[in-house]
Amino acid sequence: MEIAFGKAGGLVPAIIQDYKTGEVLMLGFMNNVALAETQRTGEVVFFSRSRNKLWKKGESSGHVLKVRELRIDCDADSILARVEPKGPGVCHEGYRSCFFRTLDANGEARVAERQTFSPERVYGSEEKR
Repeated sequence: MEIAFGKAGGLVPAIIQDYKTGEVLMLGFMNNVALAETQRTGEVVFFSRSRNKLWKKGESSGHVLKVRELRIDCDADSILARVEPKGPGVCHEGYRSCFFRTLDANGEARVAERQTFSPERVYGSEEKR
């Protein structure tokens, strides 16, 4: 089955899920090269829209995502990567998941999780994240 990279300018969303717990850890984007690298290396590689280049998750933190299974949705325009996370968290703000805030009915966001690592120790200054 062909992945429909052409639907959104060459990128598809890649949902990252812990294969053991089912917890959604993050959302990134892949192009065909990032997907091929992910398949070749067994570790998740994204296409960074802000940097306009490939980046392997964990290249600076060491918190890589080992692929256990890749799935595609029914429209072939989204990827689900079921992974084994290596490290205490995937979020550059120091949390296990990037989805560490809850949103109430008034649109107010509240931190609902505890940090699992110090982003300053892992990445240094905020500009480097």
